[in-house]
Amino acid sequence: MKISGAIFDLDGTLLDSMHIWRNAAGGYLERHSMPVDSALWNRICAMSLRQSATMFHEEMGVSDTPEQIMNDINSSIEEFYFNVAAPKPGAKEFIEKLGNAGVKMCIASATDRYLVCAALERNGMLSYFEDVITCTMVGAGKGKPDIFLRALEVLKTPKDETFIFEDALYAIRTAKAAGFKVAAVYDRFSHDEQDEIKSLADVYAPLVRDFDFSF
Repeated sequence: MKISGAIFDLDGTLLDSMHIWRNAAGGYLERHSMPVDSALWNRICAMSLRQSATMFHEEMGVSDTPEQIMNDINSSIEEFYFNVAAPKPGAKEFIEKLGNAGVKMCIASATDRYLVCAALERNGMLSYFEDVITCTMVGAGKGKPDIFLRALEVLKTPKDETFIFEDALYAIRTAKAAGFKVAAVYDRFSHDEQDEIKSLADVYAPLVRDFDFSF
């Protein structure tokens, strides 16, 4: 498998951090007496933070403005990204391996940029990436390919040699529909979707460190 470009999801792919988002979104809604069920969580997953905040305000009747909702949720997870979030086993070493081989890399994350950068910088990984692109920046969640297309523009690598590293089924579906190659990894929060993830992915591994690419 030849690779010259890599677009990495953050949460669940490079960092063991998906739980923080479930806690943050669920905690926010529960504080407003609106418990999160699986159907609502599936909707939230495919949205940017702004889209989710707008839905909470417009559809669910939360009185806070979307900006207030976004600030509230981000504030509740800052401590985690600033001081706690850690790479999955072997993730940092894999990033270093790709970087040393001249592979150009970019982050494509639903988490807002300042939180992504804080976690990557603290873990000594930020310098390997050309840029950090977020769903908030492109105005759409990963239910649409905008974030992946923007990242490809940043990398300027051949599309057929650029892999998207993802753990979430909805994002993998989007990437494949947009003609990207996908390297899918396991995350416990997508456990029940592994059969479809494996069927869609060009390559699959339990962790990013388990992939074997040529340069």
